[in-house]
Amino acid sequence: MGLAREELDRLAGFDSPTIANAVEVIAERDCTDGYASVDLRCIYPDLPPVVGYAVTAKATTTKPGPAVYNRNTAFWKAIEAAPKPAIAVIESAGPGEARSCHVGDVMATLAQRLGIVAFVCSGGVRDYQAVREEAPGMQMFAKGLVVAHGIPQFIEVGCTVDICGMMVQQGDLLHGDANGILTIPLDIADRVVGEAEKVMRHEDACRKFARGGEFTLEAFIDQYLKGRI
Repeated sequence: MGLAREELDRLAGFDSPTIANAVEVIAERDCTDGYASVDLRCIYPDLPPVVGYAVTAKATTTKPGPAVYNRNTAFWKAIEAAPKPAIAVIESAGPGEARSCHVGDVMATLAQRLGIVAFVCSGGVRDYQAVREEAPGMQMFAKGLVVAHGIPQFIEVGCTVDICGMMVQQGDLLHGDANGILTIPLDIADRVVGEAEKVMRHEDACRKFARGGEFTLEAFIDQYLKGRI
């Protein structure tokens, strides 16, 4: 069962590193799991954090051959049926991943109409300025920009995908911003905002102590270990 829109909006009020810290405290998963590597770039770092439910697919745009296009019917139907807000998550599964290109301005505009707030692709995207103008607020995470769309072909929809080391399943809750993107386990999602608030208070106290007149490294370590900051 998904979160209420108000709860999702509250999650979006925190930056992704704070959410990552909160998840780390609550979730029973290894602290090295659940987030993408440095290979994945936030294409519009000036946009606010995005939160949404994953619609997953594997696709290729670089398989050589005749330009026979897959119209992506299953993918678009999955987007339409998904809980909102949604985030399209596409693993580049074909040859030449570094030349793949999964999203442009037309696809971004249609997706936004269907409730997509971001694309996450293990390959490339394009139409940097046009996406900003035609689908304002649409966020994209990708390895970079690629000028041509190649031959888009969707291989599988609703599958588990690997995005730069982050494993994502259909329906997973994602949180991303200029710092990167992570998954939020659904079974703890309703507890993350409360924990994120605690994280912020703790970090504020640490910074205040570090800037204060009573600071010494020894005092900082002592107070930190005693849980007083």
